Amino acid sequence: MIEPVPWLRDSRWPTVPIKYVARLGTGHTPSRQKPEYWVACDVPWITLADVWQLRDGRTHVIQDTAEKISALGLANSSAVRHPAGSVILSRTASVGFSAIMGADMATSQDFAVWTCGPQIVPEFLLHVLRAMEPDLKRLAAGTTHQTIYMPDLGALRTPLPTVPEQLLIAALLGAETAWIDSLSGHLDAVADAIQERRLGQVWAHVTGAASASKSAAPRLAWAPELPSTWPVVKVNFVARQGSGHTPSRSQPDWWKDCHIPWITTGEVQQVRDDRREVLIETRESISDLGLANSSAELHPAGTVVLCRTAASAGYSAVMGTDMATSQDFATWTCGPRLDPYYLLWCLRAMRPDLLGRLAMGSTHKTIYMPDIQTIRIPLPTREEQRAIVAEIRADNERLDVLLDRIDRQRLLLAERRQAVITAAVTGQLDVPTIRGAA
Repeated sequence: MIEPVPWLRDSRWPTVPIKYVARLGTGHTPSRQKPEYWVACDVPWITLADVWQLRDGRTHVIQDTAEKISALGLANSSAVRHPAGSVILSRTASVGFSAIMGADMATSQDFAVWTCGPQIVPEFLLHVLRAMEPDLKRLAAGTTHQTIYMPDLGALRTPLPTVPEQLLIAALLGAETAWIDSLSGHLDAVADAIQERRLGQVWAHVTGAASASKSAAPRLAWAPELPSTWPVVKVNFVARQGSGHTPSRSQPDWWKDCHIPWITTGEVQQVRDDRREVLIETRESISDLGLANSSAELHPAGTVVLCRTAASAGYSAVMGTDMATSQDFATWTCGPRLDPYYLLWCLRAMRPDLLGRLAMGSTHKTIYMPDIQTIRIPLPTREEQRAIVAEIRADNERLDVLLDRIDRQRLLLAERRQAVITAAVTGQLDVPTIRGAA
C-alpha cells in the first residue's frame, strides 16, 4: 500500500488511522432506470457537480447540493444519509477536495465520508485532509479517471492532539485562512476587472469604436455601431467553412500510426483565458486511414476553429499546423479578404452573443451548424485588419503583465495557506502565534 502522507513523520502528536476515531463510509447513486426513485427528491445529495464549491478551499461547510434524491431512492440503494458535521472527501476524477456537511446529507460513490467520534473534531479533520491534499492527488490511481480506492482511504492517518488543542487549532486556522482568502478575493476582483477591460478593448478594436464615422443603422446584434466604411459580411462569404469528425473507435486499424494532430474539446483548456492564439499540440492524433474513412478533414495551418458544444462552446483558436478536428468544432479557412487572426478576435469579442443568442440547450450548450452559417462580422480592409490585430496584441501584452503579477501573488498566498495548515495540524507551529507571524 502506498504511504499517502509522509509529512506525518514530522507530527509531534501521536498519529492514528482516521477510521479509528471517525466512521468511514461512502455513498451511492440510486438507479436512474427507476423513475420512482427520482420523484419527490428532498434529501441533499453531494455529487461531483458540487466540487466547484470546494476548489479554492474557501468553502468549509457545504450547505446545498446541485441534486437531491428521494427517500425511496435512498432506501433502495447503498446511499446513506450521513449526519451534519460529517467530513467529505472527493475521491474520483476531481480528487482531494473536502468539506463539512452543513446538514444531514447523502453522497454519490465519488466521496468518502467520515463521521467523527468524540476524539476528533470535524473542523480539525477538515484541515488535516486539506494538509494532505497534494499527497492525496499523488495517491490517486488510473489514467482516464483517477480514483483513491477505499482501502487506501482506510489507511489514512491523522495527528491526534487533545480535543481542546484541536478546537484551538481549528479556530485559529479558520481565522488565518479567512484572512488569506480575503486577500485572494481582492486579487480575484482586480484580475476580473483587468480581464473585463481586456475584453472591452478587444471589442472596441474589432468594432472600430474609436472611428469618427459611424453608421446610423445597427448592423450587428453584438456591435450596433460600426464605421460607415466597413461592410458587414457573413463569414462564409470570405472563408470556407468546415467541421470535423471522430473516426470509428470500433475500427482498431483506424487508430494505428496516428500522427495527424486532432483537435477535441480537451484542447479548449489551452485557450480559455484568450491569451493563446495558436494551437500547436493536441492530446490525440488520428491516422491517415482514420481520416480517409471518416468525415474528418485535414485543414491547413491558419484555419480558425470555434468549439460549438458543451462547456467549451464559444472558445476559438488558430491552427498552428495542418490539423483535423472532432465534430465539436466549426472551422473557417480564410480567403484573401480575411485575416485569420482578425476573425479569431472577432469570434472572441462576440462570444457573449454566440452563447447568449445562438447556443441552445440548458445543460449542454450547443451552437448548431445552421446558426454558425449565419455568423456575420465587420470587414475592414486587410491592412486595417492586421493593424487591429497588432493593436489588440499590444494592449493585451500590457494587461497580461499585470495578470501575471496577480497570478504570482495568488500562488504565494496558496503556498502560505498550505504551509500554515500543514504546520499547525502537525504541531510544528506554535498555533497562538500564527497571525502574529503574518
